[in-house]
Amino acid sequence: MKKIAVLGSSSGNLLEALYNRLNSVDVTFECLCDDEKSDFFSKAKSLKISCKYLPWEKNFEYFSSHDFDLIVLCDYKKELQSDVLELGKFINIHPSLLPSFKGNDALYRAFNSGVKVSGVTVHWVRENLDSKNIIAQYPVLIGNLMHFDEFEKETNELEKMLYPLVIDKILKDEVFDYTDLISVNKCSGSCSNCQS
Repeated sequence: MKKIAVLGSSSGNLLEALYNRLNSVDVTFECLCDDEKSDFFSKAKSLKISCKYLPWEKNFEYFSSHDFDLIVLCDYKKELQSDVLELGKFINIHPSLLPSFKGNDALYRAFNSGVKVSGVTVHWVRENLDSKNIIAQYPVLIGNLMHFDEFEKETNELEKMLYPLVIDKILKDEVFDYTDLISVNKCSGSCSNCQS
């Protein structure tokens, strides 16, 4: 049985996708949140997942006394301290093809920059982000007539598909390949939103 912590601050959008995919395998969840009034906290409660309030300044104390196979960031808004990152394996998902558009407002900045390909990156959380930290990436094409809300929706849907799959692969000590995303969704490669 694998044990993961899901560390969130605000949105619960990804949490349900993670729970739906990983709850069927041998995984126990513990949600940790630094804002008891957040959608993340409410979503965890509605899914009947154990959720504890964990203020940012208590992270070191908590993770030094609890063992997890993986700590998954899920819209966590604060930067983790370097001593906390040494206490476990932390991963995050970012709405761009890193190293492009690091930081906040990545979706908006990518869309307005004029790039024709953006996407999603799952990466190890370390003090200095570089290409060696990237676990998986998948593209989203930005058409000339695409509106921002369409781009945002497509990116959010991709995050919900990619993140649980990559986490599952990590927990099974398997390597993620982009074709895994196609086979999981039983895509023929001919649908209008296909990025294969």
